[in-house]
Formats: sequence, C-alpha cells, structure tokens
Amino acid sequence: MAATTRELSLGAGPNASKFTLTDSELVIERPADKKWAVVKVPLRNVLWAELDKDVFEVSLLAKKKPNALLSLLHITGPVGNSNKADATAFTEAVLSAAYAGLPTQRRLKVFVNPNSGPGKAVRYYHKKIEPVFNAARCKLDVTFTTHGKHAQGIIEKLPLDAFDAVVVMSGDGLIHEVLNGYAAHAEAAKAFGIPISPIPTGSGNGQAINLLGIEESKDLSVAALNAIKGRPMASDLFSVTHSGKRYISFMSQSIGLMAEVDLGTEHLRFMGGQRFVVGFIYEVMKHKACPAKISIKVAEKDKRKMADVMHTASAHAKSAFSSTSTPPADVEEPAAGLPELKYTGGAQVDDEGWITFDKPFIYLYAGQGPYVSADLVQFPVSLPNDGLIDVVLQERINRMTMLKAIDGAERGLQYWQDSQHYFKAHAYRVEFSTSKDFLSIDGEAYPLAPFEVEVHKGLGTFLSMHGCYQFDFPIPADKNAK
Repeated sequence: MAATTRELSLGAGPNASKFTLTDSELVIERPADKKWAVVKVPLRNVLWAELDKDVFEVSLLAKKKPNALLSLLHITGPVGNSNKADATAFTEAVLSAAYAGLPTQRRLKVFVNPNSGPGKAVRYYHKKIEPVFNAARCKLDVTFTTHGKHAQGIIEKLPLDAFDAVVVMSGDGLIHEVLNGYAAHAEAAKAFGIPISPIPTGSGNGQAINLLGIEESKDLSVAALNAIKGRPMASDLFSVTHSGKRYISFMSQSIGLMAEVDLGTEHLRFMGGQRFVVGFIYEVMKHKACPAKISIKVAEKDKRKMADVMHTASAHAKSAFSSTSTPPADVEEPAAGLPELKYTGGAQVDDEGWITFDKPFIYLYAGQGPYVSADLVQFPVSLPNDGLIDVVLQERINRMTMLKAIDGAERGLQYWQDSQHYFKAHAYRVEFSTSKDFLSIDGEAYPLAPFEVEVHKGLGTFLSMHGCYQFDFPIPADKNAK
C-alpha cells in the first residue's frame, strides 16, 4: 500500500508553519522558532489536535536531542476562513492516525504514593505527569495515598464502568495493593480486566521497566504515554495461600538472601535502587543457608529450550500486538470471582510432575518479568502470559563466586550458572523450619510461614505499547541444553 501524506500550511511570511502528516510521523516546520524550528515525532507521541475557532493546536511529546528526555510541546497556528476546511480535515486525520483505533480521552483512576522510593512522586506528578494527561484530554480521578492499603480499600469498591485504566505512580508494592483490591471486589473477574499502568517512582520499579524497557522507563513522560496509548496485555497472576489466606501476586515471591535484600534495606530507601546492591553484598558476606523445603510442579527445566521458547513467543506476541488495535485473546475464561485453585492444598509431592529440591540453597526467587529492579534481571526467559511461574533456586556456593555474579546481573547472565537452578512451574510450595526470616511478596513483607503458589493464566491486565516484555536476552552460541 502506498504511503499517504497530508500537509497543512498556516500563517504567512517568517511566522509561517507547515504541518506534514505521514503514515508514521508528524513533522512540523517553523523557521521563526529558533529552539524548535523542526519537530519530527512518531505518531505514538502525538497527544491531541484540535481546531478552536481560528487556531489550530497540536500537543505532542518531542526530544530536543536523541538522548534527551521527552518535552511536552503545544504548537499552534492561525487558521483563516480560506483554509478552515483543510484545517478541520487535517485535525481529524491527525487524531485518527495518532490513536489508530485506540480510545481517546481515557478515564484514569490515578494513585500517587508520596512515600515511594526517594519520596518525589507528588512533585513529579504535578510537574511531569499531570500536564501530559491534561494535554491528551484524559479524565482524571487522583488519590494521593496516605497509609498502607489506602489504594486497596478504594479499589475494592471502585465503580468499574467509570474507568478505563488504573495508573499507579509508585513502586511495585502499590500494584500489589491494587490487584488485591481487585480480588476483594464484588465483581472480581470484571475488575481484573481493568488494565494497570505503572509510573516508576519507587526503588525497584520492576514492572514499569519490564513494560517500557530499561531506557524508556527512565523518562516518566513515556510512562504517562503508556497510560494514554498502551493497549491491554494479558498477564499471568499468582495465588499465594499463606496462613489460611489467599493473596494475589503479580511479580515475585522470595525467601532467603533476596528477601533479606528487599525487605532488610527499607532504611536505605533514600539510595533508590542502589540499596539492593548494598544489601546483596552484605547478605552474601553472611552466607546463610535458607532453612526451607521446596516442592515444585515442574513444566520445564532445560535452560536452552526455555530461552528459545521465550524468543519465539516474544517475537510472535510483538508482531500480533502491532498488527491490530485489539490484542489477541489467549486467556482462561474468567469465573465470576477468583479462579479455582488447582494445586494448592490437595496435590501431594509425589503426584506427577512434582519434585523436591534437595540441595542447600541461599535463596528462592519466583515470579515473572525479567527485571525485578534496574540492576537485576532475575527472570530473563519470563513471558507475561505462558501460564507458568519462573522459579529460581540459588545453591549455596562460595562468597567470591556469588559476588562475581553481580557483574552481568543487569543482563541476566547468572541464568547460565550451573549453581542457579531455574524451573518453569505450574505451582510450588514452601515449608520452613524457622519463623525468624523474611518473606517478600511483590516487595511487601509477610510473616514467615508455609505458603503455596499457583498460576492463573492471563488473569491480570497491564497496558503496554509493545505486547511483550522489553528485554533482549541473547543466547550465547556456546550454550548447549542444560
């Protein structure tokens, strides 16, 4: 199909402006503007266009330099009677191309956690996020959280038909709250269909990095753009049964060293993500084995095969996602409430597919999404909707080898170490011989007690502009099946 181009010329003389719309970008030329003489942006970055009386205005996000953060621009041009019809048609064409079948003016329920990470979320919201949402004419209902489970309480009673998405401006803990609010909602199955869009202002920000990519997650305007232009992406969720109660987890569960790193460094929040590196070094020096029994219903443990499957599935998902405004359906049909538990409490360890891990280990880390923080790719072959949970058990090896694993952890290279046992699983369970250590679920502290975890395929929904996790995990040529 031949490319189409539309042009709109406004004004005259030195203040003239020329707007050019193609199938992939919007180009604006204004010679009189010394700072932004030429603006060229992909259609993804166009937020709004309108003709108000005799003024055409387009709002967009643009970069002054390739490595700069996005800036919000409002560009206008005068419209005379002679070209009003052309300006009207151009305005409609810009909006149609910019949203490509997506709904405009999304209704967003926004949660901002003032205490997340270094504590700058409120300032960032007013300075960076709110102006972008307003430029896109979003309908906003904003809550600045004041205490733990504040968001969860609101979500439990949320009028579901009033919102198109829930925006979480915090770390990963507030996403955990929202999902458990969905689980407690009178219409839980319907609630889980409302997509969540994270804006990273916490310490770890794993989910935002997974959805946006390590570089684009550094720009809060991209996260705001995802809330405006992202499309629903189905995501597995996990039921965690703990002390007789059922919780929903979306990202991770950890015990041993990694839980200590996560929860034992709360006093270092001012350091941002670097707190995890400091905590890791400290815990490695302690070199404490994890006193727990781990049983796993294994689906796959061949590392090379898991990596190959991830690459194939991610490429397919990205292609399918970019070819339609409605993502392909690949989810279990939801029940009226939470899905029935298939493995928790009933199956025995000697049932088909269950194994017991029998080596001394220093931590268990289970979950999905490659990044758990900017410095750690813990689940490099994870997929958002494969119906499985990635379970990692790190053998207790010498301290120096553990410390060397820091180098390359941001690329997931520890995956290939023989001492790191990696499973794709349907479910797993943990029994303890102590009650004095940490249990982390999505970065939130829970009392240390036996727990069981199983997967619900595609139960959750997140907004994504890509359709798959944004992480490139190349397979070394010398890696045979493990």
